[in-house]
Order: sequence, then C-alpha cells, then structure tokens
Amino acid sequence: MGTVLMQIYTIDDFRRMPWANGGGMTCELFRLPHPARPEAFAMRFSVAEVESGGPFSHFPGIDRHLGLLDGGGMALERDDGGHLLLDGLGQVVSFAGEIGVQCRLLAGPLRDCNLMLARDWGRGELARLAPAHGETVRLAAADVALLYLQRGEWTRDGQALPSGGLLLLENEAASLLAGRGAVAWRATVRRVRA
Repeated sequence: MGTVLMQIYTIDDFRRMPWANGGGMTCELFRLPHPARPEAFAMRFSVAEVESGGPFSHFPGIDRHLGLLDGGGMALERDDGGHLLLDGLGQVVSFAGEIGVQCRLLAGPLRDCNLMLARDWGRGELARLAPAHGETVRLAAADVALLYLQRGEWTRDGQALPSGGLLLLENEAASLLAGRGAVAWRATVRRVRA
C-alpha cells in the first residue's frame, strides 16, 4: 500500500451481510484482502446489529477489537474461561477470533464496531472520539487509519464530511474540525514487518 490521499466512503459504498454464523447482520465499512490469501481479509472494519445473545462467529488467526456504539452492552464468556464486559459507550474489548465466545445482552439490542485483523498481517487499536463542538481532532500518520464518522458534523479544510461515512488514510496525517454532536471511531493499524 503506497502513500495516497485520504479516501472518503459513504453508506452507498458499504455492504450489508449476514454474520458468518447467521446470527445477525453486519454492515461492512471496509475490507482489505490478505496479500497472501486473497479469499481472506487482512483487515475488516464493520458495524454489527446485535438483536439477541448467542455465539460469536469463529475467525481463526484473527485479532478482534470490539467497541460499543449504542445500547446497554453485553457480557462475553470465552471458552477458555475468560470473561469480558462491554457495558459503556466507547468501551473496547479485544480477543482472539479463534476462541469461542458466548454473548449475553445486558439491556436489549445494541450496535457494536468491529476491527478485525489477520494476526500475520497487522496489529491495531480501536478508540471512540467524542470531541467538543469546535475542537480540532488530529490524526497521526499510520500505516492505515480508518475513521468512522458515526454521527454529527465533521469538516476538513472547510469541506463537510458525510455523517455516517468512513475516511481511509494511508501514511497520512490529517486534522478534522468537529461540529455539533460529533462522534467517531478511529482504527489505527500498523503492518507486521517481516
């Protein structure tokens, strides 16, 4: 992936699809094929609608980062005996995709944000941004950075950005101005070097 200018995606570019295990629906915001396994992904960024509890899909070799967008949260019980609690807006939990996970909703349906990375390709972080009106948000350069503009007003160099859209930056820093009600999710990815 070379150096390119920021790319902007809108809801018309996203793909809605059932979960791998058929238990719900996902809106795939961005997918990058794995360079060694084109049928698989190196990186996937999505928003899931979770209507009821149940098992998570298995993704061997994938590291998952899960953040709570809307709703009352969930408790996750892992097959290895571990427990994760996702019960605050903006909270993020991480786990290996090959571990079996059972989900129990804490207070009805919710939406979550998913960053999934092939372990042999990259490492990443997921974070919620909720800046004050008029605040400048500076995004540091990274191998790959994705910014999902969940809601509110965002501008760059005076240009309005689409609410609900996605920004893709590769090896590029950026500054955005937050307007009323601005909330976004930032995925920062660094490639694994051989």
